[in-house]
Amino acid sequence: MQNLLLGYAGATIDRAAARRSDAAWLAAALRDPASRMIRFHGDRPRITPSGNPHAAIAYDRPESVLHLVDCCEAVLLGVASDGCAVFAGACAPEVEEDETCKLIDLRSLAVQGLLAPGDLNLLAQARALLNWHQRHRFCSNCGQATVLADAGYRRHCEACGASHFPRTDPVVIMTAVRDGACLLGRQPHFLPGVYSTLAGFVEPGESLEDAARREVLEESGIRLGHIRYHASQPWPFPGSLMIGMLGEAETSDIVIDRDELEDARWFSRDEVRAMLADRHPDGLKVPPAMAIAHHLITAAFAE
Repeated sequence: MQNLLLGYAGATIDRAAARRSDAAWLAAALRDPASRMIRFHGDRPRITPSGNPHAAIAYDRPESVLHLVDCCEAVLLGVASDGCAVFAGACAPEVEEDETCKLIDLRSLAVQGLLAPGDLNLLAQARALLNWHQRHRFCSNCGQATVLADAGYRRHCEACGASHFPRTDPVVIMTAVRDGACLLGRQPHFLPGVYSTLAGFVEPGESLEDAARREVLEESGIRLGHIRYHASQPWPFPGSLMIGMLGEAETSDIVIDRDELEDARWFSRDEVRAMLADRHPDGLKVPPAMAIAHHLITAAFAE
């Protein structure tokens, strides 16, 4: 079972794929006063600071806000457990907020644990979809404008007939282990003292295992042998899937790619335990529990 502390995972909504091409059902759902709409302003959703456990999504009735979000670009997220349809839409930047809601970015919501896992997953789904639509309004085949189709899971070009589908970019993220130590590195933009697992995008024609071995070798000079899958995490920045792995290192001499990493080193079990407990003598830390890197680092010494 997926760890509930893993940010953006733990879907609870029925994505209702069979409903996406049902124009009559979608039109009725948008008019239904029981349906719900999530409004995003840029990359931030509207949040009510109360309950669930510390905040809640500030839902609107679709019919009351369609004039704010362009009804032609409202995407269907699915059907909630109470049978109500849930949509998402992006507001124009000039739309003003009311005093009862706040705009909170998804990273802060996850790190601070402000929402239940299912609601955080719902926002990740919405953000990834809306971001894709905002960036793919024109056909990559002929350059003409495209229109939303299948309730947001396709864009159609009426000029050349091409269909375009939302994409998810696979990213391998892995902890290398050797002789009771694990390999961690840090990039210049990390918060001070934070070390994490190495990661990188899967390239065309690569298996996940090949990508993991290539990324670790390129960034640290370490060669990986056996690799096993651990867990995955949706990462809506803007639309990736983090595929977590544990790898057995065959070499130990580190050669850092300074274009990728500021530092990389081997950390013993005791050092990692101190970092996890926030009591490392040098103030070193690992990513927060909402990140898959945290769980990969923990899993490296779980056996």
